Amino acid sequence: MSKNQKNAVIWIAIACFFYLLVQSFSNVKDGTAEIPYSDFVSDIESGKIANVAIHGASIDGVTTDGKLFSTYNPGDTELVERLIAKNVKIVAGPNEEHSALLHIFFSSILPLLLLMAVWLFFMRQLQAGGNKALGFGKSKAKLLNENAQKVTFKDVAGVDEAKAELEEIVDFLKDPGKFKRLGGKIPRGVLLVGSPGTGKTLLARAVAGEADVPFFSISGSEFVEMFVGVGASRVRDMFDQGKKNAPCIIFIDEIDAVGRHRGFGLGGGNDEREQTLNQLLVEMDGFEENSGVIIISATNRPDVLDPALLRPGRFDRQVVVPAPDLNGREKILRVHLARVPLSDDVNPTVIARGTPGFSGADLANLVNEAALLAARHDKRVVNMEDLEEAKDKVMMGSERRSMVMTEDEKKLTAYHEAGHAIVAINLPDSDPIHKVTIIPRGSALGMVMRLPINDRISVSRVKLEADLSVAAGGRIAEEMIFGYEKITTGASSDINQATRIAKMMVVEWGMSDKLGFLSYADDGPREVFLGHSTVSSKNISADTAKVIDEEIRAIIDRTYARAENILKNNKQALELLAQGLLEHETLTGEEIKKIIDGEKVEKHIKLTPPKTSKKTKMPSSKDVDATTTLPKARKRVTKKSSKTEEK
Repeated sequence: MSKNQKNAVIWIAIACFFYLLVQSFSNVKDGTAEIPYSDFVSDIESGKIANVAIHGASIDGVTTDGKLFSTYNPGDTELVERLIAKNVKIVAGPNEEHSALLHIFFSSILPLLLLMAVWLFFMRQLQAGGNKALGFGKSKAKLLNENAQKVTFKDVAGVDEAKAELEEIVDFLKDPGKFKRLGGKIPRGVLLVGSPGTGKTLLARAVAGEADVPFFSISGSEFVEMFVGVGASRVRDMFDQGKKNAPCIIFIDEIDAVGRHRGFGLGGGNDEREQTLNQLLVEMDGFEENSGVIIISATNRPDVLDPALLRPGRFDRQVVVPAPDLNGREKILRVHLARVPLSDDVNPTVIARGTPGFSGADLANLVNEAALLAARHDKRVVNMEDLEEAKDKVMMGSERRSMVMTEDEKKLTAYHEAGHAIVAINLPDSDPIHKVTIIPRGSALGMVMRLPINDRISVSRVKLEADLSVAAGGRIAEEMIFGYEKITTGASSDINQATRIAKMMVVEWGMSDKLGFLSYADDGPREVFLGHSTVSSKNISADTAKVIDEEIRAIIDRTYARAENILKNNKQALELLAQGLLEHETLTGEEIKKIIDGEKVEKHIKLTPPKTSKKTKMPSSKDVDATTTLPKARKRVTKKSSKTEEK
């Protein structure tokens, strides 16, 4: 029975109960007077009775003046003779003792039974766990269904080091005696640290699947409620469940929601979150030993956790789950590609090379997008073209071919993107060009996408300055071709991105000759690479701030002049590439080389150009490009250690 059907039955039962309850109060006939039998005999003798109805010992009747009455015959055998003698009309019927009992049952006993049933139902609802009224103190940890499809280490790829760390946990759960014989103690808590989407939760489920033990899952935010003491009660109940099912695994996802550093909350040391954390600390390593209960937690913010959580005896083992490298991405792709039908031309190695910085979740999304694209075109298998298109969609956004652009706007976009590309080609430290397009994607009118040859861990000064020069290429090309008065807002995101890079070079990375090996940035959290950073006015003087501004300007001016010189010396290549973009709309790195060398590029599929209209306005600042990406897309490209020049 479904939940809606159960609710319907409950409400029908409640309605019946109230109906019978009303009937029980109306079991006495309206206007009927109960009279003694002696008065009834006297009324017969005086001729006041008009007619009677006799049903066994029960007598109902009407007086001559129209009043209703009822009485009970104590066993008078001469009653009928008296009535006949006084010409009273008599109606007789069978004994209603049985029907009276039924009436009593339905009018009195059944409503009472229904009332008790409804009361018991509501009491059970109140005492149930989860989000019921009296179940606040119960743990919300969910036990992994044994019938559900188990996840094993075969389903996890690209994080070999993390898997090796967790295999010891699996061995302990399978054979704890092997460790105890030598006096070894398995870590009570394992903290999985990594960026979102790297597979922390999947690894925890794989441990449970490999060890074949109960697996309880709960989120850190599910401990804390508005009522004081509820979170601590849930922690106690969760560990009680774990002890009953030991050996078992308790997985707490996003533990930073409850495990933040104490003493910084609004309620000082007595707020609900800190009480919950205190109880968690005691349960993990207090007077009572939680034998056989292993806590696995995941977070992407280990820096905010309370130090007491990370000490030996609690989360004494931290497993870093990083973004996969080239080999790891290929293994992850093979796991996900095994679930979809593929054509013979699919090469996971090529896809892995073109997706630097992708996490496991990103790669799973890429394969899913490719399958959706293939299904949209009524294909029976997923081919390499679908995967490439899905990759471009994930990294650069969906194509907006319906967007109306004038011919002048298309021409300006083509020269802008060609300027980025020509500068990138002529700088050895720039990443190779993967693709250039003037088809609007996402919030950009066009873009140049560059991908590194190998995964990049750190970035050199020459690479950063090459990126700054590439960022300036679009604006310089506009000015060279259309004149100073015709430059547009298309370079607004290029300027913002270049300013951020130059500022971080000066204030954070010590790449200024005048300021040297010093940091002038705020101490707060910021992005590791090409992120937002501000100069702290508390740490520097006005003279130093002036020097910082001068150094930022010097870096920008130097890289801008280099890009301008490259484009002036390669004006013919700029023209050829811009015309090629106007003709084909999208060009790969190999096709760009052919066009610059004067070769003919044959496209197998002719792309349909966007509709044009002379009424369209010039692009606004929100439509235009960045040296890497627009601010919303910049984080994704930064994470992948790649560059995408957008218009």
